[in-house]
Amino acid sequence: METWLPGLVILVVVMFAGVPIAVAMAAVGGLGLTMILGFAPAMAMVGQTTFDTGLSYPLSVVPLFVLMGNLVTRAGLSDELYAACHAWLGHRRGGLAMATAVACGGFSAVCGSSLATAATMGKVALPQMRRYKYDDGLASGVIAAGGTLGILIPPSVILVLYGVTAQQDIAKLFIAGIIPGILGILGYMAAVWLVCWRRPEAGPPAERLPYRERFRALAGVAGISALFALVIGGIYAGVFTATEAAGIGASGAFLIALARRRLTLANLLETLSDTAATTTMMFMVLIGALIFSNFVNIAGLPAALSGMAAASDLPPWGILLAVLGVYLCLGMVLESLSMVLLTVPIFAPMMAALGYDLVWFGIVVVVVTEISLITPPVGLNVFVLKTVMPDVPLGRIFRGIVPFILADIVRLALIVAVPSLVLLLPGLMR
Repeated sequence: METWLPGLVILVVVMFAGVPIAVAMAAVGGLGLTMILGFAPAMAMVGQTTFDTGLSYPLSVVPLFVLMGNLVTRAGLSDELYAACHAWLGHRRGGLAMATAVACGGFSAVCGSSLATAATMGKVALPQMRRYKYDDGLASGVIAAGGTLGILIPPSVILVLYGVTAQQDIAKLFIAGIIPGILGILGYMAAVWLVCWRRPEAGPPAERLPYRERFRALAGVAGISALFALVIGGIYAGVFTATEAAGIGASGAFLIALARRRLTLANLLETLSDTAATTTMMFMVLIGALIFSNFVNIAGLPAALSGMAAASDLPPWGILLAVLGVYLCLGMVLESLSMVLLTVPIFAPMMAALGYDLVWFGIVVVVVTEISLITPPVGLNVFVLKTVMPDVPLGRIFRGIVPFILADIVRLALIVAVPSLVLLLPGLMR
């Protein structure tokens, strides 16, 4: 029996026993390496992997982008962002829900976390939608779905970790996420329109504001727009690397929060503490995933999968659909970070062998992972929203998300059928 097979079985059993994913992957990977290489070489590899990951220069973007998102949240820019979207879209039927989708996309552009985007926009947008008697299912569905954009629209921490794991250019991954992110926003707006077309009472229009007030509301998002343009524009133009962009973005967010007088010594220390805790969690999961990746690579799992794919006589697109099916199933029981780091070392080599571009595959993986964030029974974004609106039954929130899941599936089909939607902008980079 191949060594990797019992390893995978043990990993699944350990995870379902409630062991944290980072511990499970590290323990199973370390045990598997010991069985193949012996105790001393295996422990040397585990130690070297941990050391190299902790000192990795490309991974320094993780704490910096997490810090940038925390500072932006602390600065209260989410309120102005939603107000601007509300001013321009709120007077339409379902307009507040459409404004929420756009605001989620804008906040994602400087946050990088789906859970933070869902939680923040839930607190900002939900009271307004309830004020105008929006259906709770529509309101919660658009916030949960819009929150998923946090891991796709750059800067995205998940894309950083994918790039490190699959050894792909992080800057190209960031730029590749822009068009799919915009398609996501448009798809969610279309889903809102369809829901309100069928049930007009689900999203009553708000009052129409004069153009003077609309342009005044736009002035409130100048800071967040400038920060996004500086970070992503600098990367695209080749002015600085993704790591340098992270430092510039964190510094810019700090200055914005300082200028808006939202920072005190106490909440600055709290922000730094939250950043350190989030970064530590991500690094622990990444180290566990890399140890497990070393095990499956040495045990020959990628080669075995490639051989199985070749022997199956399925065309490359058939194998891709099977892989996407695996991701959709895993998304029902695993959270996004663990799912990406667990599967990329297994599937990326096989996709490369089939001739697929791994930058494109990374965006596909993230889009599938976005769907997993709002699918039962895990659906982490849904549970985040449940804490914001505890009076709404969980089942109602999940039913409200269905139109947005359908929009995500349409977007995924477009990206798979037309890879240039992902690869166009990276191909134009300097």
